[in-house]
Amino acid sequence: MTTTPGFVCVTGLPRAGSTLLCQLLAQHPDVDCDGRSSPLALSLMAIRRQISDEPFFLSQLDDGFEQGYGRLQGAMRGFLRGWQRGSDKQITVDKNRAWLQAVEMLLHLEPNAKLIVCLRELGQIYGSIEAQHEQTPLIDFADQLADLDRFGRAGMLFALDKTIGMPLNALHAVGELPRRILEHLYFLRFEDLVAQPEANMSRLYAWLGLAPFRIDPENLRTGAHESDSHYRMKYPHRQGSRIVAPRRHDIPPRIQAQIDAAGAWYTRQYYPR
Repeated sequence: MTTTPGFVCVTGLPRAGSTLLCQLLAQHPDVDCDGRSSPLALSLMAIRRQISDEPFFLSQLDDGFEQGYGRLQGAMRGFLRGWQRGSDKQITVDKNRAWLQAVEMLLHLEPNAKLIVCLRELGQIYGSIEAQHEQTPLIDFADQLADLDRFGRAGMLFALDKTIGMPLNALHAVGELPRRILEHLYFLRFEDLVAQPEANMSRLYAWLGLAPFRIDPENLRTGAHESDSHYRMKYPHRQGSRIVAPRRHDIPPRIQAQIDAAGAWYTRQYYPR
């Protein structure tokens, strides 16, 4: 019998269908998923940074490492599990792109947790971001990119600490993870989800250990909308009552060539011809 993880994280690349995926997960009667990004992953990472520099904690490790580390593990595990309280569903879903960076810490705290990693063609991710900027050119990005030309902006978006580059780099590092961790990851391409939502969700529900459930792509229940203010309203996350395939974005050849060169490993691994 498949073991139900209980705690499931939605992570991966931006503009890659995480909002739609959470909406489809929430259709299942045994899943608690409101679809909004959660601060849990970043909070746990902040606790780790803070406690690692706390003199009183470090001094306790000098003569009682096992006890001190055990207290830390119990406290952080309690923080994670306390965040999930209030739901009587079989599975709780937490959404944040940072989970892919924190996967080893997560599984140290919650060994049965699973992660769904959202993927999309890199050019279309960039195109989606640029299309949103075209609608609101009077408002800058959170990273102050509006003054750059399109080529420069594309380069910055793919930088290691920026909107696309940071989660993409975390995804690149997945290849070095041991098999015992990789077994907790499920990779889902946005294009597949939109083209065949019923088949893909059926497989995903089964992987999560849930009872079979058939979604109706033409009649979906909508939930709470994501708060987009912290994205400067550049990347709206809206839920609809039906699945509609987005139009393909036309990418300037020079920018597409730059994306193809930088993401050649990604295309080979996730979009082989």
